[in-house]
Amino acid sequence: MPAAPRAAPAPVAFGIAALDPRTRLLGAVAAVAAVALLSGLAVLAAVTLGALAAALACGPGRPALARRLLHLEGFMLVLLAVLPFTVPGTPLFGAPPLVASAEGLARALAILLKVNACGFLVFALLAGLEPVRLGGAALALKVPERLVQLFLMVVRYAGVLRAEAARLQEAMRARAFVPRSSLHTWRTYGHMLGMVLVRALERAERVSEAMRCRGYGGRLPPPSGQLGFGAVDLAFAGLLGAAILAAFAAEHLR
Repeated sequence: MPAAPRAAPAPVAFGIAALDPRTRLLGAVAAVAAVALLSGLAVLAAVTLGALAAALACGPGRPALARRLLHLEGFMLVLLAVLPFTVPGTPLFGAPPLVASAEGLARALAILLKVNACGFLVFALLAGLEPVRLGGAALALKVPERLVQLFLMVVRYAGVLRAEAARLQEAMRARAFVPRSSLHTWRTYGHMLGMVLVRALERAERVSEAMRCRGYGGRLPPPSGQLGFGAVDLAFAGLLGAAILAAFAAEHLR
């Protein structure tokens, strides 16, 4: 009889998903801290391009990245338009009292590049990590348990409160409410916000009772499903450390 075919060996997992969640969290913190210490525009531009490449390669995908960039770049455009006029220095354009300075423009560009680089790095390292695993990693790294609990509750119930606010807005539209710049409009929005807070408090009480019925005593269970540190984590730490040292070396030599 012919020999039974051998089972194919299990594929070796590489990439960001193969890393321990604690490694990904520590890597994100170290990378963001390193970017915050940089100041040269050329170095920051190179770091931002590298972070964008990492986000495209390791993140969930371009559509998700584009959605997050829409929220981020809106604030950055306002900063880029306003900050050059608030920093004294060499005039570039404008007329008194609104004169944009070269120093203000450089500072605005530096902040723009830093924020984008940090956003890309966080997206690349943490975007595919479930909130429960991220909270477990933070708990394993001795982050205060109260902060971890607050993070998990906010992630879990932010969507619920958003849906509650959407239902109240639909009810307002069903009653022919049209927002205008009037006292009635602001009073109506104030009532809506108050109702959202009241219903949030009621839901928090129900959730607390349900957690106590399931034996919750104020402590989170120990994190489970951790991959454990391995060769992949050591290789990632080495690559990240080398990239940070290279960025600081380029900053020093500029």
